Amino acid sequence: MSASPKSQAGDPIIQITGVKKIYDLGKSKVHALDGVDLKIYPNDYVAIMGPSGSGKSTLMNMLGCLDTPSLGHYFFGGEDVAKMNDDSLTDIRNRRIGFVFQSFNLLPRSTILRNVELPLVYAGVSKNERAERAKHALDQVGLSQRLDHRPNELSGGQRQRVAIARALVTDPSIILADEPTGNLDSKTGEEIIQLFEKLYEKGNTIILVTHEEDVAQHARRLVRLRDGLIESDQPIHH
Repeated sequence: MSASPKSQAGDPIIQITGVKKIYDLGKSKVHALDGVDLKIYPNDYVAIMGPSGSGKSTLMNMLGCLDTPSLGHYFFGGEDVAKMNDDSLTDIRNRRIGFVFQSFNLLPRSTILRNVELPLVYAGVSKNERAERAKHALDQVGLSQRLDHRPNELSGGQRQRVAIARALVTDPSIILADEPTGNLDSKTGEEIIQLFEKLYEKGNTIILVTHEEDVAQHARRLVRLRDGLIESDQPIHH
């Protein structure tokens, strides 16, 4: 047996080949991604870093099926995303990928439980099952005591936990986190990173975009982008 990391076993869950994203800004064309190849395997924990304008956000949107390549291919679970119909794409965005954003994106007037149930409403899950699954997801992030609270009654760290519970509630293959500690103080950010560690150990695949080196070092693999290209893709040894 070769000593490859455990995550490299089997087929990649995501495979990007020769992906370019070109934005036409009238007189000039911007190559946000300029020929990216990337494989992500089940139970990978990947941090994506790069300076402003390196293509991080574009790559994140591409991975989340929120944007499509100008050139090249994106295979999700072995299927070419370009050939998928709207229902399949919606299924990926609503059920196969859990999104965690820097700004939490919670509904201020709804309870925590209701916020976490929301993706299941879109997925057409029955009311009782929704409540059950939302409670389980909140339990996973240590917030089962706060079901009836509203976001403004919680700290920033607790709000981010709610956002993570909402990402987990559909039991997704992948958690895609965009600067998840960006709005948090360092102690709270550390707690959120510990939570990602637990989720990774449970078998989740995690893709984390961050500009913070210390946050990235918690991942198992670090991909650095520069000028729309992957500059390096290295394992991180713990």
